[in-house]
Amino acid sequence: MDINTVTSFRSARTRTDLALAPGEVFIAGGTWLMSEPQPATTGFVDLTTLDWPDIEVSEAGLRIGATCTIARLLAWSKGEKIPDAAPRPAEWTALDIVPDAADALLASFKIWNTATIGGNLGRAFCAGAMISLTAGLDGTALIWRPDGTERTVAVADFPTGNGTHVLERGEVVRAIDLPSTALRGRALLRKIALAELGRSGAVVTARRDEDGSSTFVITAATLTPQVLRFAGIPDAAALASAVATASGYYTDPLGPADWRRAVSAALAERLRRDLGGVA
Repeated sequence: MDINTVTSFRSARTRTDLALAPGEVFIAGGTWLMSEPQPATTGFVDLTTLDWPDIEVSEAGLRIGATCTIARLLAWSKGEKIPDAAPRPAEWTALDIVPDAADALLASFKIWNTATIGGNLGRAFCAGAMISLTAGLDGTALIWRPDGTERTVAVADFPTGNGTHVLERGEVVRAIDLPSTALRGRALLRKIALAELGRSGAVVTARRDEDGSSTFVITAATLTPQVLRFAGIPDAAALASAVATASGYYTDPLGPADWRRAVSAALAERLRRDLGGVA
């Protein structure tokens, strides 16, 4: 789409270039920005020219640069060699859910080559699949502030509603960090939509860590991610109760709240059994 209100475009090279003038917004992949009119926007500031590393591996875990594309993360998670990135550690088995998360996007595979991980997080849509992925792996977002400082927010706490988030004017997501403790677990993702190729109506991730604890995260069905933690694999009744009493189930044209609650419970039960839960 032609965004005919935009009269300026700047390439950010240093952190000082991130100071926004009135009417300016940050752009990386731009898959949402260029999809509909932006009447209040008069300028773009390109983040991709900052050359942030896409993938950084350390003992602490995985750092995903905010400008890393979905295609790049997907390829790396499958063991493909990525320039300037260490190979995927074999023990990070939880990364096996990356392809399922990519497929949960309401987007062509061609969009994966442009859309960024940080952009999906920054839009903060309920059905943001990269939110499902990174919240399910206990991700945290590193945020650069306009005054030169930074802060860290759990991905699960980043969205405040459908399309709203904790970022203040001039703040930008620099990276998403996933801890090695979560990456070494076993993770699964299940989703459902009313239409075969429609936006996800409910996404549930489940992870079992090396210490036996488990984490279930509900997204898409709720306005914000709902994180359910258990000391082990919960029994069916405990999990069903936790899902039923989670907050934020909502109604829109793609599904009523009671349907979202019910299908979230069904998906969570499937995941519980797949992780080794007994009846």
